[in-house]
Amino acid sequence: MRRLTAPGWPGNLLAVVAGAITTLALAPFDIWPLALVAVGFFYAALRELTPRQALGRGWCFGFGLFGAGTSWIYYSIHHFGGASVLLAGLLMLAFTAAIALFFALPAWLWVRWLRRNEAPLADALAFAALWVGQEAFRGWFLTGFPWLYSGYSQLDGPLAGLAPLGGIWLISFALALTAALLCNLPRLLAARRNLFIGAGLLLLVAPWAVGLALKHHAWTSPVGAPLTVAAIQGNVEQSMKWDPDQLSAQLALYRDMSFASKRVDLLIWPETAVPVLKESVEGYLGMMGKFAADRDSALITGVPIRQELHQQKRYFNGITVVGEGDGTYLKQKLVPFGEYVPLQDMLRGLIAFFDLPMSDFARGPSDQALLQAKGYQIAPYICYEVVYPEFAASLAARSDLLLTISNDTWFGTSIGPLQHLQMAQMRALEAGRWMIRATNNGVTGLINPFGQITQQIPQFERGILYGEVVPMHNLTPYLQWRSWPLIILCLGLFGWALLAGRMAKTV
Repeated sequence: MRRLTAPGWPGNLLAVVAGAITTLALAPFDIWPLALVAVGFFYAALRELTPRQALGRGWCFGFGLFGAGTSWIYYSIHHFGGASVLLAGLLMLAFTAAIALFFALPAWLWVRWLRRNEAPLADALAFAALWVGQEAFRGWFLTGFPWLYSGYSQLDGPLAGLAPLGGIWLISFALALTAALLCNLPRLLAARRNLFIGAGLLLLVAPWAVGLALKHHAWTSPVGAPLTVAAIQGNVEQSMKWDPDQLSAQLALYRDMSFASKRVDLLIWPETAVPVLKESVEGYLGMMGKFAADRDSALITGVPIRQELHQQKRYFNGITVVGEGDGTYLKQKLVPFGEYVPLQDMLRGLIAFFDLPMSDFARGPSDQALLQAKGYQIAPYICYEVVYPEFAASLAARSDLLLTISNDTWFGTSIGPLQHLQMAQMRALEAGRWMIRATNNGVTGLINPFGQITQQIPQFERGILYGEVVPMHNLTPYLQWRSWPLIILCLGLFGWALLAGRMAKTV
């Protein structure tokens, strides 16, 4: 094993494999111990390297992680972007090679500034802080790509109880700390210093004990009676979604399924269920609003919206409420290439992938009100938005109920939609609130405050999901404090590691 973590191609190859197996720790495979194996290898593999060697080792780990974990991007580029197999493969490789730098830089920083092989306990704590730092950084840099966080492996694992305390990144911190301490356990025991051995064992056990103890603890409580829900899964083919000739058929589909549905409090349609500008279907939405109001229901649907922004008419991916509710929400976190094209003056027209329908959306303002329905505040997330932990928490803290609508048809039978579902479940667990998830082709479901799916419609089926959700109040510790306690801890650990390194050089 030492040879494989030393400089050279065997270690780099194993780093690619270690990154790739992280995918097996997440949905839909959920073999959570593999997350510890992957993170532990990343830590151990940097122990004997120079900063330059660590840069390459970290890149290899990232290449394996994103190559396996985001393989669904190839499906979208090839099947819906009009790219050939070869071109789609090359674009996927280029994307993976670029985004793997998110692990190359932390690996270099670790070896150059923070690694303390002579102090195994301090070393493990600083590494856990660095691991959280790299996850937070790639969730922010250039609008962020907050996918494949190691903490998602614990949605059904022993550390799930930490999510309402400190969110997904507290779980990732605990995983990284555990992995590093396990790697350092022989060195801790060999030191024969009872204080350090005791502290190491305490840090090794405590997160898992707390996570298990709080796994079923209810941080929030009902604020009203349960609300009945009907979420419609239309299962409209992506090739038909933006076809003008299919518009009438799609509007009729959701109208007729709604007319045939049971009377409920909340009737939910998925993202862009109405695939035309809201201003063009005011009569249709007015009719559906009257239908909902006559039933004492609120109808919530995804619909593109055109509004003025900075004295220009811009397009937004939106949600609107009609019937017994009110509000319009404009999406803030946009999907690169799917909803906007970076460097569009250079890229548009090269291949169909850079000219996808509705890929010129603008970003909605950050000070929007929540949606209101049946007297309750609903935090809305459109598709990609639900994968941003801090953004989702900022809306959830003002809400009684969570709602995410999506159209994952872009990713076919790949693992992408199931990873997306897992992240939505984690948001419900962090917030201690019920979440309604309505999608075009699955998985449509209801998620309870413990992150568990109570009802669902399988993928690729047309149907109506019925169930109940309960409005909740009170804030989990994570919604109240967000990531600030963890940020302060990590900054303190970085400072400790840097100071210890400087002192060691002066002795």
